[in-house]
Amino acid sequence: MYAVIRTGGKQQKVKPGDVIEVELLHADGDTVTFQPLLVVDDDGTTHVGKDVQRAVVTAKLLGEQKGDKVNVFKYKSKSGYSRRQGHRQLMTLLEISEVKLPAKRGTSKASEEPED
Repeated sequence: MYAVIRTGGKQQKVKPGDVIEVELLHADGDTVTFQPLLVVDDDGTTHVGKDVQRAVVTAKLLGEQKGDKVNVFKYKSKSGYSRRQGHRQLMTLLEISEVKLPAKRGTSKASEEPED
């Protein structure tokens, strides 16, 4: 089972046991839940839209670290202008512990009534 979650303006495809790196999250406690999700795949059955409204992805916080360095270089020819700058984004490490899709509650009344 896998799910596609949205965090930090980006989408991540996750499954239980994955360790992912997302933009810095300020979370209370040691777990984070993501809801609503974009797509949930349950053993080859894909759920989208209203089917995934109640689906939940639970992740455990592992820590924080800095991401890869991004070098910014600005240059204009023939004018002697050049600027160099670097940036390292703070990232949060998450371990996906569970992708849960609750069973549908909508059962028809005709199937519940006993036949005579």
